[in-house]
Amino acid sequence: MQLIDIGVNLTDKQFDKDRTEVIERAFQNGIGQMILTGSSIESSIESQKIAKQYPNKLFSTAGIHPHDAKTFTPDSLTILEQLIAEKEVVAVGECGLDFNRMFSPRDVQEECFEAHLHLARKYSMPLFLHERDAFDRFTQIFENYKDLTERAVVHCFTGDEEQVKKYVSLGFYIGVTGWICDERRGEALQNAVKYIPLDRLLIETDAPYLLPRNMENKPKNRRNEPAYLPHIAKEIAKYMGVSTEDVIQHATENTRRLFHLPDINYDNFLKNKEC
Repeated sequence: MQLIDIGVNLTDKQFDKDRTEVIERAFQNGIGQMILTGSSIESSIESQKIAKQYPNKLFSTAGIHPHDAKTFTPDSLTILEQLIAEKEVVAVGECGLDFNRMFSPRDVQEECFEAHLHLARKYSMPLFLHERDAFDRFTQIFENYKDLTERAVVHCFTGDEEQVKKYVSLGFYIGVTGWICDERRGEALQNAVKYIPLDRLLIETDAPYLLPRNMENKPKNRRNEPAYLPHIAKEIAKYMGVSTEDVIQHATENTRRLFHLPDINYDNFLKNKEC
């Protein structure tokens, strides 16, 4: 049974020396498809280029992270529209609000975020969303975009029971990462995942970030990568009280449905890669 990692920051400089090996290692560890995260104009362009080298296996998103909202211009919007037209690009984002570190002012973040929402509506595209310490304002903005919630994922959800119940009631998919493996910070998430219906669950590594803390034989460089997604799926299953197979099956089906990904014959794919 194959897995799909919906959030890989493969353009990060931590992968500069072995990007191809990381991709191959993921395939060999049961990751059939991956979605590469575009979090700036530059990373969105590069993610699409990488995805194009692996047809039907790698895909990408196109967007500007709220940290970089201050870089958003009308030219950015033009480039994003051009990227959205590429077949490898399956979602608008990463976009949203981050009131934690405040690398961009709130009003600038909100303007950039709503520009992405307009794009998603205009082109009927799924959304890859970021929200950190901005839950109230984030959900308030979506009052004007209720038509978009059922084709949107709140990526790397780290909130609590109350927040996840609200997101699910609004129709969002929920993306869960290795944050759930963190005994220091993950307790709220460990409880909250019980309230995610299996038909709204997606799984991701957010590599190279969020290396699962409870994983045996962690790499010395402390870098996360897609090959570790099976461990995360197992931990999610444990806290949801279901089988790992159920988590993988539903998350895979949900991902294909949300992002309109093609099915692939995974066994044949691996054989072809070995040839």
